Amino acid sequence: MSIHFGTDGWRAVISEDFTFENVRRVAQAIAEYFNEVGQPGARVVIGFDTRFLSDRYAVEVARVLAANNLQVDLSVADAPTPAVSFAVRALNAIGGVMITASHNPPRYNGIKLKAAFGGSALSADTRRVETLLNRGEPFAMRAIDLQTAIAEHKITRFDPAPAYEAHLETLLDRQIISAHPGRVVVDAMHGAGRDYIKDFLRDTGWEVQQIRGDMNPGFGGIHPEPILPHLDALVDAVKASHGAFGLATDGDADRSGAVDEDGNFVSPHVIFALALRYLVERRGLRGSVVKTVSTTLMIDRICKAYGLTLRETPVGFNHIADWMMKEDVLIGGEESGGISIRGHIPEGDGVLMDLLLLEIVARAGVPLRELIADLQQKYGPHHYARNDLPLARPVAKKDMVARLTDGAPGSIGGISVAEVRSMDGVKYMLADDSWLLIRPSGTEPVLRVYAESPDPAMVSALLAYGQSVAAGV
Repeated sequence: MSIHFGTDGWRAVISEDFTFENVRRVAQAIAEYFNEVGQPGARVVIGFDTRFLSDRYAVEVARVLAANNLQVDLSVADAPTPAVSFAVRALNAIGGVMITASHNPPRYNGIKLKAAFGGSALSADTRRVETLLNRGEPFAMRAIDLQTAIAEHKITRFDPAPAYEAHLETLLDRQIISAHPGRVVVDAMHGAGRDYIKDFLRDTGWEVQQIRGDMNPGFGGIHPEPILPHLDALVDAVKASHGAFGLATDGDADRSGAVDEDGNFVSPHVIFALALRYLVERRGLRGSVVKTVSTTLMIDRICKAYGLTLRETPVGFNHIADWMMKEDVLIGGEESGGISIRGHIPEGDGVLMDLLLLEIVARAGVPLRELIADLQQKYGPHHYARNDLPLARPVAKKDMVARLTDGAPGSIGGISVAEVRSMDGVKYMLADDSWLLIRPSGTEPVLRVYAESPDPAMVSALLAYGQSVAAGV
């Protein structure tokens, strides 16, 4: 079978395509790629999440890489993707491998390839791995016994947490956090972010209740994505707490989510906007801002108000990372909850952004819901929703874009379509600042339909139109 890397790595269903044999095949191709771009004995970091067999898959990757003259640092336990990515840079490794399917359903697992700069590998690099993997001729599969590799110091087990937490100390203001303690519920969603936020807040005075922090490879029957309805447990815990707000991370903790003190879901759009505003107004920082095509127009309005350069990219944090590496980006983020700030690696980080949101609340000295109300009053109103429509067959993105562009409506819901964009899928921009985006997912067999509007009724109308159009794709 041919194996291809999508928006952020290779993902497949466990025991169907994601098998030990295929994982070893991918590992061999990655090893050959690393040996092409580096010197023999180059260092590689390997981490894994809490999914079924992730630790075993990570060991297999380590065995293959070590047998191919690479020095492997293998995490001792499950760890967030951003912690593993930071370790790549901190240890001066040539790259890294993360075993995770991130927010995907429990039946999936995957492999993310990390570059030396601490972010996702560039598209040209993953294409090279694909070429090596699918070249059509049998290639020698090499693997070394784990205990032998450890005894010979070809594989070293390590804990990425201490160095990662020390780095977070440079990005967050512990003094502010400690000066204004409160109560927070942290939902790890059974993922690799478990204990990281709780441990960081130790000795700060904050009362932390962690839920779903136990190992559960099936994620309790939910998708480990920090959006509703998967955060119902967090909503219930917040309501029962009588005053706490909630923070959440996804399966590999590179995405963030939140719930206010009343149990209302706080979208990544709002977290992004609050963080941008805080960095500019409270920390007095400036720089360019990067957002994906599916992200709220509140970001545009804040940038306009402060004269900040705004870059818009296709969906996928790798596009944001490109900008973070070539200019002074203050903050970059996407609708799905992957956000990073200046000084950090070019990687979405749910742990960092949840802690930054907590710092924002601590410094303001008011409930999160009041901060959101003020944000909406000044830069909103913002009403947003997304529908994920399962695909019975693959969609040719180019053909879909051509059809939806050529067949663009004159108006939707009584509001005229002012512009049609095709950066990533098709985006209809309406005259009242509403918009509708239709695009195939790069990680799942679904068609995503996104909508934002100042009017919640218009969001429903946009989604209904998008669903009717998508039915014919």
